[in-house]
Amino acid sequence: MRNPKVFFDGDCPVCSREIDFYQRRSGAEQIEWVDVNSCEDVSLPPGLDRSTLLTRFHVIDQKGEVHEGAAAFIALWREIPSFKAPANLLGSRLVLPVLEKLYVFFLVVRSKLKRNREFKK
Repeated sequence: MRNPKVFFDGDCPVCSREIDFYQRRSGAEQIEWVDVNSCEDVSLPPGLDRSTLLTRFHVIDQKGEVHEGAAAFIALWREIPSFKAPANLLGSRLVLPVLEKLYVFFLVVRSKLKRNREFKK
């Protein structure tokens, strides 16, 4: 078993706030948090490049399995004690596809937020 790794877009204002929220939870100290924008290449998992990791949220769990999108959130929640119950409920085969559709919708909104932020710089 190894510590889980969370790969996130630190340049995304929404993502950064959410990651900050998770990092303040009990159990988060056991997780390796990797800002894909500022990490060194050696921190990237084999087979996944920076561009791919910035496109969708990724988590590598304790077993070394890679999860992305809504499934990555479920994997993260399973590592944080106060989120285990929601992870078990929302990670079911019936609910996870709905969460994935919501996540894909969020990605559209996120891209607009990032464009607006970059334009204002």
